[in-house]
Amino acid sequence: MEVHGALAIAQLATSRDDQYLVALAVSSQDTAAFGELIRRHQSQVRNFLRKLTGGALDEADDLAQECFLHAWDKLQTYSGKGSFIGWLLKVAYTTFLQSKRKSKRYAEVLDEAGHVADLESRSYTEDDQEISDLDKLLAVLTEEERAIMVMSYACGLSHREIGDATGLPVGTVKSLIFRGKEKIRTSFDIKDYQHG
Repeated sequence: MEVHGALAIAQLATSRDDQYLVALAVSSQDTAAFGELIRRHQSQVRNFLRKLTGGALDEADDLAQECFLHAWDKLQTYSGKGSFIGWLLKVAYTTFLQSKRKSKRYAEVLDEAGHVADLESRSYTEDDQEISDLDKLLAVLTEEERAIMVMSYACGLSHREIGDATGLPVGTVKSLIFRGKEKIRTSFDIKDYQHG
């Protein structure tokens, strides 16, 4: 119990510090304060995006940079309700979705122009040994389920924070988590339900 209490106190202190840094960055356009926020949370954002992109490191890092630029532009919209990392992951998720839409439109334009062969020649294949077990588990999920599962289990966000980040009702978030776990259990014939 003491460990959980200390962890909760540390998270509360970080949350308050984050809110102070946001206020400082917004009120006086303090880039150093914003830089500190990014330093604190960049690994979580990058890891989240890496899971969403299926482990494509370069793509995830590019998306993270875009996310941080969007976050700077929209920082004044952070209301202080919920955690800053929850808000930042919402920006990251939106950046990811926008990127998917752009790349889909780009692929459609290339396809219409007859450049499919060019696209295929640029495709990269990963060695099976480079794909982690977690990536294999997440591969059976839809993009939405994968994002929800990563926010919940890898980032430790509450159902409410995930709902805020994705714009989904809490009940839908819970259903997607349940459905995602069931897909993984079924796909990999996992019978031990003790560990969630």
